[in-house]
Amino acid sequence: MGKLSGQVAIITGAGTGLGRAAAIDFAQEGAHVVLLGRRLGKIEETAALIRNGAASEEGEDSKVLVFACDISSEEQVQAAITRVIAELGKIDILVNNAAVLEPGKVIELTAAEWAHQLSANLTGPFLMTRGVLPTMREARYGRIINITSGLAANGAGGYAAYSASKAGLESLTRTTADEEHDFGILVNAFNPGTVRSEMHATGKDPHQVTSELIRLASLPQNGLTGSIVAY
Repeated sequence: MGKLSGQVAIITGAGTGLGRAAAIDFAQEGAHVVLLGRRLGKIEETAALIRNGAASEEGEDSKVLVFACDISSEEQVQAAITRVIAELGKIDILVNNAAVLEPGKVIELTAAEWAHQLSANLTGPFLMTRGVLPTMREARYGRIINITSGLAANGAGGYAAYSASKAGLESLTRTTADEEHDFGILVNAFNPGTVRSEMHATGKDPHQVTSELIRLASLPQNGLTGSIVAY
C-alpha cells in the first residue's frame, strides 16, 4: 500500500514545476489527486502524465480531477472545493504551491503590482485553507503544506512583494497550525530551495524534493505542525 493510499490531495499550481512533480509522485503513492491551476492546458498535461502511468507503484488506481481555478478568487475556490467533495467525498491533503514571482523594488512597485503578488501568494493559500478546513474538521484529519521560500526570512532586494508574501504565508502557517491542532489538522511550510520551473530555469529536478512533501502529507496524528521545513 502506498504512503498516501486512498487519500484525496489538492495541489495548486499543478501545471508545472514542483506542483506537477508532486501530483505525479502523490499519485504513485496511491493518492487521488486534484489538480488546480489557471491554465487548463497545463494541468491537463499533468493529468495525462498521471493517467499514462495508469496505476501507482503498488498497483492502485488513482483518480485525477482537473479544475481551472484562480485561487485568488473566492468564488472559484469555493466552487472547486464543493465539486471535489461532491465527487470524492473528502479532502485529506492540501498543497498550497501556486505562486507568482515577479521582480520589483519597493520604490518601483505600483500598488496593483504589489496586490497581484500578495493576492496569488498569500490570499490564495488563505482562501484554499479556509475552504478545506470544514471538511477536514469534520473528519478530524488534515494535512496542509504551504510552499515557502528562503526569501520569507531573509528578504531580497528587488523582490519586495514576493518576499513579503512568503513571510506572510509562514505566519499564516503557524497561526493555522495553532488553531487547528485540536481537530487533527497538521499545517507546515516547506522550503524546497530552488527547483526548476517556469520561474527558475535552473535548480534541482522537482522530483528530488517530493519525498519530503510525501512525508509531510503522511505525518502521524501527533506529528510535526507549525514548522518551516527546508529541503
